[in-house]
Amino acid sequence: MTALVIGGNGFLGSELVRQAASTGRAVVATFHSRAPQGAGDAWRRLDLRDARGIEAVLDHVAPSVVVNASSGDADWAVTADGALRLAVATARRGVRLVHVSSDAVFSGAAVRYDETALPDPVTPYGAAKAAAESAVRLLHPDSAVARTSLIIGDGASPHERVVHELAAGTRVGALFTDDLRCPVHVTDLASALWELALSGHRGVFHLAGPDCVSRHALGVLVARRDGLDPAALPTGLRAESGLPGALDVRLDGRATRQRLRTRLRGAREFLA
Repeated sequence: MTALVIGGNGFLGSELVRQAASTGRAVVATFHSRAPQGAGDAWRRLDLRDARGIEAVLDHVAPSVVVNASSGDADWAVTADGALRLAVATARRGVRLVHVSSDAVFSGAAVRYDETALPDPVTPYGAAKAAAESAVRLLHPDSAVARTSLIIGDGASPHERVVHELAAGTRVGALFTDDLRCPVHVTDLASALWELALSGHRGVFHLAGPDCVSRHALGVLVARRDGLDPAALPTGLRAESGLPGALDVRLDGRATRQRLRTRLRGAREFLA
């Protein structure tokens, strides 16, 4: 069985590729503009805006499962329309599809969202992700949509880099105390995605950690782990910043935990 990882050179995609290789699973990954160092036959260039390119990669690789871990941010042509094109192409071939989505599809008005909650985005990125979910679920009914939250690693994630830059004074900004999410470790998330990919499960899944923490509290945990001074981290209120986006979004994954074996640790555990 060959797996295809879309966005394999991203933070999550890289971990998906690493885990697949470590278990001996045949995996091919795609990149958009910059090939990873030492990339060989197991890598393919792919632009999700190019329907013919998607068809060509699928025909060449002939995967049994595709995991879409790409990040097109608020670019509708990539994040929304690209997911639609991929759903059409994989459904036509009978290829299993796991689509990675985000808690950005929610406004925060309800605070807690389980797998049955309907998206109500308030940002362009959230709207694109919500549209992608709808397209995938409509056009590829046997697919799995996996919503996740802030993805943390062992120092290399964008969120951790922000903490280091703020602590060093090389970045302007603040960590909000009223912006709450449920962070997940990238290794846990990738493991859960592979379990989901290799299962027959379909529908919506929530893959987030059990701990709800603010951006600032998360920064403090990262700073303490990495030997930085938490007092050096500037604080602020998102509600007063004028920036768009939800304040408090907590993914309730109890239904998902009943269906998957992979344990998703909370931020206080994996950053201890």
